[in-house]
Amino acid sequence: MGKPTGFLEYKRENAKVLAPKVRIADFHEFRFPLSLEKQRLQGARCMACGVPFCQSGAMIAGMTSGCPLHNLVPEINDLVYTGNWKQAYLRLTKTHSFPEFTSRVCPALCEAACTCNLDGEPVATKENERAIIETAFAEGWVKPQKPKVRTGKTVAIVGSGPAGLAAAQELNRRGHTVVVYERSDRPGGLLRYGIPNMKLEKSVVDRRIRLMEEEGVIFKVKTDVGKDVKAEELLKTYDRVLLTCGASSPRDIRVPGRDAKGIWFAVDFLGTVTRALLDSDFTKIPYEMARDRHVLVIGGGDTGNDCVGTVIRLGAKSVTQLEMMPKPPAERAADNPWPQWPRVLKTDYGQEEAIAVFGKDPRVYQTTVTEFIADKKGNICKAKTVGLQSKRDEKTGRMIMIPAEGTEKVITADLVLIAAGFLGSQKYVTDAFQVAVNERINVETAPDGYATTVPRVFAAGDMRRGQSLVVWAIREGREAARAVDESLMGYTNL
Repeated sequence: MGKPTGFLEYKRENAKVLAPKVRIADFHEFRFPLSLEKQRLQGARCMACGVPFCQSGAMIAGMTSGCPLHNLVPEINDLVYTGNWKQAYLRLTKTHSFPEFTSRVCPALCEAACTCNLDGEPVATKENERAIIETAFAEGWVKPQKPKVRTGKTVAIVGSGPAGLAAAQELNRRGHTVVVYERSDRPGGLLRYGIPNMKLEKSVVDRRIRLMEEEGVIFKVKTDVGKDVKAEELLKTYDRVLLTCGASSPRDIRVPGRDAKGIWFAVDFLGTVTRALLDSDFTKIPYEMARDRHVLVIGGGDTGNDCVGTVIRLGAKSVTQLEMMPKPPAERAADNPWPQWPRVLKTDYGQEEAIAVFGKDPRVYQTTVTEFIADKKGNICKAKTVGLQSKRDEKTGRMIMIPAEGTEKVITADLVLIAAGFLGSQKYVTDAFQVAVNERINVETAPDGYATTVPRVFAAGDMRRGQSLVVWAIREGREAARAVDESLMGYTNL
């Protein structure tokens, strides 16, 4: 696959990226792909290794190694190398519903598991994937796939995030009539309002939604199932219901002063910014949300980084990002060998921008908030923090983080964004359908399956597995579609 000596002859080359101080001027994507000729050389670097962990999606030491969708990575890279772009597109879409999304937002599990990553730089599979799908759209190869025959069966999908969209695409192409319910004003779920525009242009989401509508998928927005529409009504109207509402209960920081004004959950803040941009067709940037503010972001993950990049674009005066865990090492530790996911320090686009604008990394490790302090008007103005140290819990044997004496500080903060992750599905939805949930308040399903404890009701995505990646949501949506189809037809050809 690729050129056997390509990884020796060609260096990895990434897409061109606008400089941090240039790209923070707007909310548009700032990566510019290589020419197709240069991208072909990146495909040539795929080294025909004997065991392609890149496509395995296997769980190793509790972490995913390789692509959960089992994309045929070496074959696809070879087709890129030989310039067979249409065949590369056809091969990629055998296993993948939305390469245009993952090629922008996925952390590239395939590349982390690439054999070249053992002692060098991995094949640029993520950017190869983007080149394939964008070439396919440009050449007109991506066309509506309307079913030739309708089965007469109906499916309601609750939630239009990546899992719901993937399931809707599969079930509609199978011939079932699919209606997707979305409580927000536009379809897309997490893709729409959870990921900032500079990371995933919403025109890319709109392009796919339009295509699905042409294929026959029906979207009903501003419809909150469990509130606007009763569960009983859906079960009476449709043959099957698939819940793909995501892990939409944000983890809170319950400390004194939490009721101060100016404290947001990150997903609400990011969604409000995106909605303002979309409503004004990008003619109005909501600077008033963060301009001249000292911003405190609580959480060191991808969402926390997105918050950092967003508030910098909104004119924040300073940004501090708290992370409870210790700073990761710059290189793999001995107990974290390839092909495990590398637990190493990653400086993402938001942190790069903070370094460029403020002269330092915004992240403060092993630190948490102990109190929020409000001014006389009830607005957040300061936060008390404490350093943390690891200690073994005598009861469970696990390592836990506890406050370290003498590390208390008070920092200025007049805007706080809580990006501490999500706990699971929202109670009003699970109560409406009376489905069982586990201790993590994710919906319980059959072992290795997608059927819930309620007949004819299925669940997939973060709502079933807990907070995860877009690529995992797409896989769950595709697999849930097969389970729904089999329950409807007695067999499945999906």
